[in-house]
Amino acid sequence: MILAIIAGLLILSGWLLEHLTDHSQWFIFLLAYIIGGYAKAKEGWEETVHERKLNVELLMILAAIGAACIGNWQEGAVLIFIFALSGALESYATARSSHALSELLAYKPETARLILNGSETLVPVEQLTIGDKIRVKPGERVSADGTIIKGETTVDQSTITGESVPVYLKTGEDMMAGTMNIEGSVVVRVNKRSHETVFSRILQMVQTAQEEKVPAQQFIEKVEPHYVKAVLLFTAIMLVAPPFIMDWTWHLTFYRAMILLVVTSPCALVASTMPAVLSAIAFGARQGILVKGGGHLELFSSINAIAFDKTGTLTVGRPEVTRVHVEPSTDIQSFLAIAGSIEHESTHPLASAIVRYAETQLGHKAWETALQIQTKPGFGVSGIINGISYKVGKAAYIGEEIIETFLQDTVKRPETDQTVVYVATKDKVLGYFALRDQMRKEAQEAINTLNHHGIATIMLTGDNERTAQAIAQEAGVTDAISNCLPDNKVTHIKALQKKHGKVAMIGDGINDTPALATADIGIAMGGGTDAALEAADIVLVKNDLKKMVNLVHFSKKMNRIIKQNVIFALAMIAFLIVNTFLGDLSLTLGVIGHEGSTILVILNGLRLLRG
Repeated sequence: MILAIIAGLLILSGWLLEHLTDHSQWFIFLLAYIIGGYAKAKEGWEETVHERKLNVELLMILAAIGAACIGNWQEGAVLIFIFALSGALESYATARSSHALSELLAYKPETARLILNGSETLVPVEQLTIGDKIRVKPGERVSADGTIIKGETTVDQSTITGESVPVYLKTGEDMMAGTMNIEGSVVVRVNKRSHETVFSRILQMVQTAQEEKVPAQQFIEKVEPHYVKAVLLFTAIMLVAPPFIMDWTWHLTFYRAMILLVVTSPCALVASTMPAVLSAIAFGARQGILVKGGGHLELFSSINAIAFDKTGTLTVGRPEVTRVHVEPSTDIQSFLAIAGSIEHESTHPLASAIVRYAETQLGHKAWETALQIQTKPGFGVSGIINGISYKVGKAAYIGEEIIETFLQDTVKRPETDQTVVYVATKDKVLGYFALRDQMRKEAQEAINTLNHHGIATIMLTGDNERTAQAIAQEAGVTDAISNCLPDNKVTHIKALQKKHGKVAMIGDGINDTPALATADIGIAMGGGTDAALEAADIVLVKNDLKKMVNLVHFSKKMNRIIKQNVIFALAMIAFLIVNTFLGDLSLTLGVIGHEGSTILVILNGLRLLRG
C-alpha cells in the first residue's frame, strides 16, 4: 500500500511539473513505474517462469511498457499505480478476512500451572499429558481441556462458542482450553493433549478452510492462463489488422491495442470469489460455525434436505426415565439391579439414563456381576447374572411375541412419545423403562425456519414408528425415519439423496460418522465425538441448532455475492472492449474502469464480514 501511494504521489508531481514547465517529466513517471510496479512485475514473472502460467500481472506490465513505448508515460504510470493500489486492497481484504484466525491465535494458551508434588510449576502446554492436574487462576486463559476437580468459577467461553454471557462451572464440569477464567481459582484434571483440544481443532479447521478454494475459484484459476493467451493473441491481431480494415494510424492502433490489453485483463473476475469466501468463513467462525472449506459453504447453499440424528442433535442427548413398570411377580429392587448391572457395561445414552435411575433408587448399591456381556448396536445388551441370561433393549431385540403377550397382560402401556427399553429373560418380560429425551429448546424454531426456506427436514431415530412420529410432530420435521439402526444410516442418506438431491446430515456420535461422510455436507455438533468432528465438513461449536439457520442465510448470501461479482466483472470487460473499438476510451479511463471494477468486487465480498 505504501509503495502504491508513493507511486501515486510521483505521478501527481510529474503531472504538475508538466503543466508548469511544459516539458515531459518521463523520468518521474519511470520512477513511478519502478516503485509501483516492481512487486507486481516480480510476482507475475515468477509465476510465469516457475509455474509456466500466464497471468494478469503479465498483461498489465506489457500494457504499461507499451504505453511508454509510444510516449504515453503518464497513462502507463497511472495504470501501474491503480493496479498496485488494487493489489494492495486485495491483500488488505485477505488480511481482514483472515482476522478471525489471528484473533484465535492470540487466545491460544502457551503455558500451564502444573501441580506436581504439591507445588505449581509453569510448563509449556505441549508438555501436559492426560491426567495431569493444573491450576487456573482468575484472569487466566484455561490451558487445556479438562474437568474441574476442585473449586468453582465463571468462565467466558466466547472464543469457542461465540456466546458473550459468562458460564458458571463447578466441580465435575468441563472447561475448554482458550476460554477465560473470570472469578474463582480452580484445579482442573487434563482430559486431552494440547493438539487434541477443541480450541486446537478450531484453529486447524480455520487454517484449512482459508487454504481451500471454492469450485468457482478453481475454475477461474484453471481458465486464467488460457484466457491470457487468448488476450495476447487478440492483441497481436489488433496490432496489425486495424490500419488495413479500419483506417487507423499505426500510432492509434498501438494505443488502442494497449487499452485492449488492459480492459480485457480478468482482474475483477479473479478477485470475485476469494474475498467473499474468506469473509464468509471469518464471519462463521465468529458465530461459532466452523466451515472446513469454502467449497462446503458453496455446496451447502444449494442443499435441498437436512437429515437430523435425533439423540444429541434434536434432543439434548440426556434421556431420563419417566416410568418403570414391572410384571406382578417381579421385585422392583431386583429388576433395577438386573437392568443397572447389564446397562452399566454400555455407553449408550439410554443405558446411562437407566443406570442413573437405578443408582438413585437403590442408593448406589453395588452392581451384580454380569458375565458374557454382548452388545448389539441399535438393539440392546445381553448378559448373564447368577446363571440366568437377560436381555435389555428394544422390542425387536427381546422378541415381538413375548412383548405382545406382556403388553396384553399389563394395564400400563408405554406412551407413544416415549422410548421403551424392555428387560426380559429367555421367555418372559420382567418389565420396561419408559424414557424421554428433552427436545432442544431451539429445535422447533430452527426446524420451522428451515422448512420455510423450502428445505426438507428429516429425523433419523432408532425408535419405533409410533414414538418417532410423536417426536417428529413435536419437532416439526417434515419426515421421520424410524427403526433406523447405525448400520442403516448410510443407506437412508443415499435414499434421501435420490429423493431430494443434495442432502446434509447433522449428528454428534461415532455411529453418525459414516452417514456424515456419505452426505453431500456433514455437520457435527461441537460437543460430539472426535470421530464425528473429523468426518464433518461443518461444525456447530455451540451445539445450537439456530446456527443452522444462520448457516443457510450467509451461505446463500455468499453465493449471491459471488454471482453478482462474476456477472459485474464480465459485463464491465464487455463494456470496456466495446468502447475501445468505438474510440471513446482513453488508456487512463480504461485503467480506472478496469481496476475500479476490481476494487468494487473486493469491497462487495468484504460485506460478508458483517454477515
